[in-house]
Amino acid sequence: MSGLFSKPKTPPTPPLPPAPPVRTNEEARQAGSDERRRRLLAGGRQSTILTSGLGVTGGGNGKDLLGQ
Repeated sequence: MSGLFSKPKTPPTPPLPPAPPVRTNEEARQAGSDERRRRLLAGGRQSTILTSGLGVTGGGNGKDLLGQ
């Protein structure tokens, strides 16, 4: 009778995924430097221009940056 109320068997657990590769401090620093350089180059000339050809006060409404 005890066989009627037994628990079902659980399936075996799947194996763990492989550990990610370990980077040295120098490799991590170089990767960060490369990523920063790539982002700066991707920005191009537009990322350095902060105003239009008219300058800061070229809005036309007579107000300056401080709103006066």
